[in-house]
Amino acid sequence: MRETFDIEGMTCASCSAHVQKAASGVPGVIEANVNLLKNSMELDYDGTPQTAEAVVSAIDRAGYGARRRVKAAPGHAAEAQEKPGAAAERLIAEKRRQLIVSAVFSVPLFYLAMGPMFGWPDVPGLGGMENMMAAGLTQLLLCVPILVVNRHYFVTGFKALVHGSPNMDSLIALGSAAAAVYSVVGVYRMAWAVGASDMTGLHSAAHDLYFDSAGMILTLITLGKFFEARAKGRTTDAITSLMDLAPKMATVVRDGAEVSVPTEDVSLGERVVVRSGESIPVDGVVVEGSAAVDESAITGEPVPRELAVGDRVTGATVSTRGWFAMEARAVGDDTTLAGIIRLVDEATSSKAPIERLADKISGVFVPVVIALAAVTLVVWMVLTGDFSAALTHAISILVISCPCALGLATPTAIMVGTGRGAANGILIKSAEALEGACDVDAVVLDKTGTVTQGSPSVTDVLVAPGVFESELVRVAAALERKSEHPLAAAICAYADKSHAGADAGTDVSGFEQIPGGGLAATVDGAAVLAGNARLMESHGVDLGALAERSACLADEGKTPLFLSADGHALGMVAVADAVKPTSAEAVARLHALGATTILLTGDQERTARAVARQVGVDEVVAGVLPDQKEERVRMLQEQGHQVAMVGDGINDAPALARANVGIAIGAGTDVAISSADVVLMHSDPADVATAMELSRATMRNIKQNLFWALFYNVICIPVAAGVLSPWGITLNPMIAAAAMGLSSVFVVSNALRLRTWRPSARAALDAGTTVTPPVEATATSTEDNEDKRKEETMKKALKVGGMTCQHCVMHVTKALESVPGVSEVSVDLDSGSATLEATDAVSDDALVKAVKDADYEATVVA
Repeated sequence: MRETFDIEGMTCASCSAHVQKAASGVPGVIEANVNLLKNSMELDYDGTPQTAEAVVSAIDRAGYGARRRVKAAPGHAAEAQEKPGAAAERLIAEKRRQLIVSAVFSVPLFYLAMGPMFGWPDVPGLGGMENMMAAGLTQLLLCVPILVVNRHYFVTGFKALVHGSPNMDSLIALGSAAAAVYSVVGVYRMAWAVGASDMTGLHSAAHDLYFDSAGMILTLITLGKFFEARAKGRTTDAITSLMDLAPKMATVVRDGAEVSVPTEDVSLGERVVVRSGESIPVDGVVVEGSAAVDESAITGEPVPRELAVGDRVTGATVSTRGWFAMEARAVGDDTTLAGIIRLVDEATSSKAPIERLADKISGVFVPVVIALAAVTLVVWMVLTGDFSAALTHAISILVISCPCALGLATPTAIMVGTGRGAANGILIKSAEALEGACDVDAVVLDKTGTVTQGSPSVTDVLVAPGVFESELVRVAAALERKSEHPLAAAICAYADKSHAGADAGTDVSGFEQIPGGGLAATVDGAAVLAGNARLMESHGVDLGALAERSACLADEGKTPLFLSADGHALGMVAVADAVKPTSAEAVARLHALGATTILLTGDQERTARAVARQVGVDEVVAGVLPDQKEERVRMLQEQGHQVAMVGDGINDAPALARANVGIAIGAGTDVAISSADVVLMHSDPADVATAMELSRATMRNIKQNLFWALFYNVICIPVAAGVLSPWGITLNPMIAAAAMGLSSVFVVSNALRLRTWRPSARAALDAGTTVTPPVEATATSTEDNEDKRKEETMKKALKVGGMTCQHCVMHVTKALESVPGVSEVSVDLDSGSATLEATDAVSDDALVKAVKDADYEATVVA
C-alpha cells in the first residue's frame, strides 16, 4: 500500500535523510521517499494501521512530526483539498513576519555595536566609556526579540541534536546561541567591572559582546529563507495550474430542477448540464443534446470535437458551442484530470538516483561540520589563546556550512522539470524516468498508433477512363456498408466526409464475401466486385494502367482495392494507416539527439519498410509478436544501449515494462499507459524527443546545482576556519550567514530557470525556422525560400493582460488565429506574451482588437 504523510520540522537535506532512515527502519515498510521541498513522505508499506502508527512514532523519536494525509472519500475529492501554492503562501507570510520583526531590532543593534568601529555618530546616552554598561544592556534588550521571533531554530535545532540527528537548525542554533551566551557572560563581566571600578576590565569585556552577530545571523538567515520560500512557491505552479483547470461549480439535475453545486459534491450517476462556454466538471457520457468541446487542455488537440449522445467527455475540457446533458461516470479523485495531477505529484515526490547520493552526503554532513567547528575552536585556542577569535571562527563554520543548498539542488529541479513536462503534455511518472531519459541512445518505436494514425483511411482514389469519382465512391460505399472489414469502415468514412449521401437509395442485393479476394454483390442491377487484383483477374477484369499504379501504392505501404461493374473496371481506392504528420520530424529530432531509431511492428515487412522510408528510421524489425518485442528490447540492453520503448497497445506492454524508459502514447490502452514511465498526452511522437530534451535540461540543471552547493562549502569552510587568516582574509559570522542564505536562494533560482525551457521544435519556430528531416534539393534554394517568406510575413509580439490559466491561453490563441493573414501563433502564460507571424496587410490595431474582443488586454511590443 502506498500512502502520503505530511512531515513537520524538516529544514534541510540532513533532516530528510534522518526522517527517511527512521521510517525505513520500521518493520513492514517497503520503501520511504521523503521530499524536503514538499515536506512530505511517500510510504510504501504493508498497509496495516500498526505499521503506520509505528512509522509516526519512529519519526517523532527522531525529532520530527509526521501526520497521515487525509484521503478523499471514494469517488469524491477531499473537501479541504489544498492547492500546493496555499501552503507556500502561508510559509512566505510567516517568513515575512519573522523578517520584519528581526529587521526592526537588528538595524539599531547593528548600528549600536558597529557604529564606533565605522566612526558613526554616537547614540545619545549610549556612547563613550561612561555609557558602556548602558550600551551593553541595550544590545541585550534589542537581541532578545530577535531570538524570540526566531525561536523555532533553537527548538527544532536542539531537539534534533538531543535525538542524535543534528540538522541545519542545529548549526544555526549552536552558532547564534554560542554568540548570545558568550555576550551575556560579557555583560556580567562588565557589571562586575563597574562594581569594582575596573575601567580596563570594563573596556575589555565590552569588546567581547557578540549580540550583533547573534541577531544578524538569525536575521540574514531568515532573509535567505524568505527569498527561498518565495522561489520554492513558484515550483508548484504546474500542479496549481492543473488544479485550476477544474471548474469550482457544476450544474446538476436534482428532483427535476437544475441546481448549482460545488464540483466535489457531484455524485456518480448524476445528470450534469453543460452550456456553451462552460467547463465540464467531471468525466461522463452525453445522454442528451450536442456540442463542440475544446479538449486541448487534456489532449493537446486544437480542433474542437463534435459531441453527440453516447460520446464520452472529460472533465476540465470546455464546451465551445451547444448544450448537452451528461451522466457522471467518474468524479473527484477518479477523473482524468485528477489522475494527471496525481501522476505529476507522485513524480515530484519520487527520488532520482542522483538525489540519493546527495542524501547520503547530507546524512553525515552536519555531524562532520560540528566536529570541524569544535576542532577549529580548540586549534585557535591552542595557537593564539584568544577565545574570542576562536569562537568567531567556530561560529562562522557552523553558520556557513548549511546543507540547505545541497538538499534543494535536486528536488527543486525535478519539480520544475516535471511541471514543464506537464505543461507540454508529457506526464513523467517518476524522477527515475526523468533521469533515465537523459541517457537514452536507442528509441524503439511501435508502428500502428505510434508512428501511424492507428486506423486505416482512404489515401488515394483513382478512376478508370470515362468514370467519375462520385460514381466510384457511390458504388464502393454501397457495397462496403455490408462488410465489417476495417478497410470497409475507412471507405465508408471517406464517402460520408467527401461525398455525403452519395450511396443513398442505392439498391444492393446478393451480397457475398469472397475469402481471400473481396466482395461481390448486385448494385442497382450491375454485378459489382470489390477486392484485390487476384479477384479481378479471376473474373477477367482488365485493370489496365490501374494495375501498374497499384504496385507503386503497395510499395508505399498502401492497400489497393479495385472495383468493377459488369466486367469493366471502375477504378481503385487505396487505403492505408497514414503516417502521423509529426513522425518524420520526431525521428529527425531523435537523430539530432544522437539516438538510434528502430521501427518494431507485428505488421508485414513490406508495409513496415514503406513507413520506415517515409519517416527515416534507422532499422526495421517486422512481423514480431508481443514477447518478441520484449526480447528485442532486452537484446538492445544487453548490447549496452539505454533503451526507450514507445508504444500504445496491449501488445507493447511487455516491451514498455522491459525498457529503461517506457513511453506510452496518451491515446493508447490503459495497460500500455500503466506499464509506461512516461505518458504523451498529445499522442504526438515528436514528444518523445521533447521528453529526452527536457530530461537532459533537467539533469544539466541538477548537476549545476550540486556543483555550486558542494563548491560553495569546499571553498567557504576553510575560509571560515581561518586558514587564510595569515593573509588577512577572514569570514565574519554575519557575512557567513548572508552567504549561507544566498546559496539556497541561488540553487532554487537556478532550478526556476527551467520554467523558461522550451522544446527545440518550439524554439526553432520562435526563431523562424523549422525542424524537419533532410529533403532533396529543389530548383529553388532554401535561402531564396527564406527570403521570400520574410518578404511575405513578419514576426510580431504582443503583451497580453488578464490571462490566468491555460484556458485563457487557448482563447487568446484562437482570437489571434482568427485574424486573416496571421499564422504561427504562440501564447505564453508565464510571460503574458504572444508571438505570431503576419502578412504586411495585418495591422497592429487588428491584432489588439481581436484580443480585446476575447475579453483580454493587449499592446503590440515594438
